[in-house]
Amino acid sequence: MNPMAEADLFALESAALANARAAHADPRADARAALAELIIHYERLMRESRRLIRRSDRAELDMNQMNRQLHELAQQLEYRATHDPLSGALNRAAVIDKATACLRRVDMALIVLDIDHFKWINDDFGHPAGDAVIKTVVSCLRTLLGPDVAVGRVGGEEFSVIWPTADTEEARAVAIRICDAIADQVFAAPIDRQITASVGVSWNSVGTSFELAYSRADEALYAAKRAGRNCVKIHSQLPLPAAQAAIAEL
Repeated sequence: MNPMAEADLFALESAALANARAAHADPRADARAALAELIIHYERLMRESRRLIRRSDRAELDMNQMNRQLHELAQQLEYRATHDPLSGALNRAAVIDKATACLRRVDMALIVLDIDHFKWINDDFGHPAGDAVIKTVVSCLRTLLGPDVAVGRVGGEEFSVIWPTADTEEARAVAIRICDAIADQVFAAPIDRQITASVGVSWNSVGTSFELAYSRADEALYAAKRAGRNCVKIHSQLPLPAAQAAIAEL
């Protein structure tokens, strides 16, 4: 701080203090007048100090409130950046990030499911009913699998589940539970028919790329569609394409 600015700010107080010191040092001086002047300035400084403390307290409260609001806003922005706005499930980008991170550490099953005949649902009951079906499916998956399991919406009526496991049979069992739970789910009016899903599963060892894991699960999903829907197909149990089968026989 500039010493001159500080001296100017307290010029009157400094002068009163100098007078009081001079009166104290001179036994012949009238100390009462110097003391009275000093008291006046001291009281003013006390009032200003209290005012500044109150202002500082208000500023601290305002700053704390602003920090809380910024933190809440950051959380909202992060949520919106990683979640589907309709269903609250993870969005495609978040699924890719989580699955990729998971595959760097452990073996993982990627379960992909698609609501059967979803276009008919929209055509027969309207898009609001279709949206309600999507939200109900996500709620069903969360209830079935628990809040810690990563459930994503990766397309219009396509969902995915990230399931870390070294056991392919465990992954198959989870997929069957998903398929059965959706088939047993009661959907709100105006839906008056059973809603089912086709499910494809790929089991992937640690180090597998997400692209390969998803491609495998997607192949299994479409195999389930071809098999009549409302069923589970495992990629490792699919017949090899003709070209790959020929190579395997060599």
